[in-house]
Amino acid sequence: EHVKIGLQKTLTDLRLSYLDLYLIHWPQAFYFVDIDPTTRGYENEDIDDSGDGAKIDPTVSVHETWAAMEELVDEGLVREIGVSNFPVSLLHELMTNCRIPPAVNQVEAHPYLQQTKLLSYCQKRGVHFQAYSPLGSPGYKEDNEPTLLEDPVLVKIAATHNATVAQICIAWALQRGTSVVAKSATPQRQEENLSVVVSSSSTPPELKIRLSEAELKEIEGLERGYRFFRPEDWWGEMAMAVFN
Repeated sequence: EHVKIGLQKTLTDLRLSYLDLYLIHWPQAFYFVDIDPTTRGYENEDIDDSGDGAKIDPTVSVHETWAAMEELVDEGLVREIGVSNFPVSLLHELMTNCRIPPAVNQVEAHPYLQQTKLLSYCQKRGVHFQAYSPLGSPGYKEDNEPTLLEDPVLVKIAATHNATVAQICIAWALQRGTSVVAKSATPQRQEENLSVVVSSSSTPPELKIRLSEAELKEIEGLERGYRFFRPEDWWGEMAMAVFN
């Protein structure tokens, strides 16, 4: 019963009457926090704090939440619904009992975390795979974590194409049939990232940069299963229900 309240709050914040796409952010429910869906913004951003997992509500199933999401489509408040951070097992479980299948699964994906099996499953089930952190989250990662944009293999490939490493990462993601959510606060980099796509009117999109089979194979070798976003850092043992 709280899903619609959350959506109404989002619509108020964005000053919209409907959303094109609405996602379950994580496959775990949190205890309800009373909010005013008619007021923009939040007085206290701490309501988003998971409390090291203490605020996770283990009594709510993903099926309950999804049924409420489907009702939002029925009411015309959202056009498409999807999920985020769902591994194969949870996505499969959701799709065993849903009236409206998820349109999108938005997950962390980049050359260090390629999610090949999840991508294959999404493609077979008709769920679009959307990658967040396609550049390795350079503005978010800790100093002792690997820097994707400085990887020697990617730097070499970028030099071959007279491109930036970010452009190579985006081209790789698009060439394998995924879309990306790339973030940059610099206008020049935003333009560089957008320039990878010549035309988005076709499927797949027409790309300025096309990687060779040999280059794709080299990038495939960079897989290390490395996550920059780790729920276990925030939720303790309650995070194990997501990725393990």
